[in-house]
Amino acid sequence: MLQGRNVRAGAAPVVEIGIDRMVRNIRTGHFERSLSALMAVGSLVTAGEIYFEHDKASFGNRMMWLPVAMGPIGAAAGIAGFFSRRMAKTALPIASAAIVANGLQGTYLHARGIAQKPGGWRNARYNLEMGPPLLAPLLVTMVGGMGLLAAILRREQ
Repeated sequence: MLQGRNVRAGAAPVVEIGIDRMVRNIRTGHFERSLSALMAVGSLVTAGEIYFEHDKASFGNRMMWLPVAMGPIGAAAGIAGFFSRRMAKTALPIASAAIVANGLQGTYLHARGIAQKPGGWRNARYNLEMGPPLLAPLLVTMVGGMGLLAAILRREQ
């Protein structure tokens, strides 16, 4: 994309590529809406994956339903944030903070699940492979973090 304001008489036009374009999108507020939409999609994808993984464990703990339920809530907040500035500054950060908190809670619960396996953390190599995935809840935390970032970024006018 050429930028007319950077073209001087007789000088070659400046072409924005890569990181320069991304920085301009952040500066102009275009990135905020994209990140809101990405958060909505990410919420649904992770909620689906969590459902299948927790279903394999037969939803043995009622807390396993919470990240599944947070998926549609995050998706709704992300879509609302994409279309409405007001929702991007109210509903999106609330839903995103709840998703981040749930992801951190899930990391704790997964670590506790590994500790409860035979041998606990003394048998970490085996229990990390066969127990609950320790780092998986942090993926949910990243999705919530995208929503928080979208909420604090400048929005296009």
